[in-house]
Amino acid sequence: MRQRITPKDFLKKNWLLVAILACICLAGVYPKLGSKEGPLKTEFSVKYGAVSLMFLISGFSLKTDSIIHTFRQYKLHLFIQLFTFVLIPIYAQCFIKFLTMFGINGWVLKGIVTVACMPPPVSSAVILTRAAQGNETAAIFNSVIGSFLGIIITPLSLLLNLGSTTIVPLFSTVMQLTSTVLLPLALGQAIKTLTSFRGHQIPLNTISQCALLFVIYTTFCDTFLVPETGLSALDVIFTIFSVLLLQIALIILSFKISSSMKKSFTPADVIAIVFCSTHKSLTLGKFTFLIKVVSKLNIFFLFSGIPILKIMFHGYSHLSQISLPLLVYHPTQIILGGLMVSQLKDWLHSQRRRKLPV
Repeated sequence: MRQRITPKDFLKKNWLLVAILACICLAGVYPKLGSKEGPLKTEFSVKYGAVSLMFLISGFSLKTDSIIHTFRQYKLHLFIQLFTFVLIPIYAQCFIKFLTMFGINGWVLKGIVTVACMPPPVSSAVILTRAAQGNETAAIFNSVIGSFLGIIITPLSLLLNLGSTTIVPLFSTVMQLTSTVLLPLALGQAIKTLTSFRGHQIPLNTISQCALLFVIYTTFCDTFLVPETGLSALDVIFTIFSVLLLQIALIILSFKISSSMKKSFTPADVIAIVFCSTHKSLTLGKFTFLIKVVSKLNIFFLFSGIPILKIMFHGYSHLSQISLPLLVYHPTQIILGGLMVSQLKDWLHSQRRRKLPV
């Protein structure tokens, strides 16, 4: 007889998903509070507060032995980076050829390809991996490495896939990754190594997840304040459905391939792969690319890897179509990630039980 799941049990098991949905609702009620122009000063409180705090806690939590072991997992790192920077853009090109049969706006399709060329996220993939009890060290390593690689690979990928030229502020991007990710990680490890502090009396995992929720809340505040796109309702519906379908397909593909490679990847590795290889620049999100799309019209637009678009030029007719997939991909990957945490955790435990001697 199946055990009846009470609302309390459901909330305990899926509290992160419920909290994410609550953040979205709160952001929708009064988005100006958590926007970049709002009183919370998110340009500082998110980048140098919440994100740095998450990686400082990760520095406390990580075992030095696991860090050394992770450096040696070259197959895992190679899989994630190739999936992110090679397979996804190729898959996106095939996917949009399928979508053209349904008459979807061609500029929206260009936006989907643009999403596919983006680097992986940093903080969200790490926190979701930890929440699902996956390989957190591998998630941190690949998120950071992917972000650095994105400085070079993303412009080249955009050029190859869209025929666009890209200017990247290399120094500021490296400095930001160093100050908000690497330094907090190193500081956490140093405190753990040089002092007796271990944080056992402090709910570090809960604090880290709350920091992520703050990032999600402020991100959605910015999303709700984005100006009207001027697109038809049909374009918007098609875009949401297409992006959701793309993400689900990538999640299934990454999970099926990695979980079948049992000799190379543990179940914990598979969880890190699913989040790190399919998400696109979620919370660090200060990569700024100035793109000149080579076409009949020269379109300049500025976007951040969160991705929360700031519409810099309103006079170009195709800008909103290209921007829309970038805006849609972000919230859907957050919601899907929240949905997957408890399922992946259950799958991980079931895999471990199978290996236990009878």
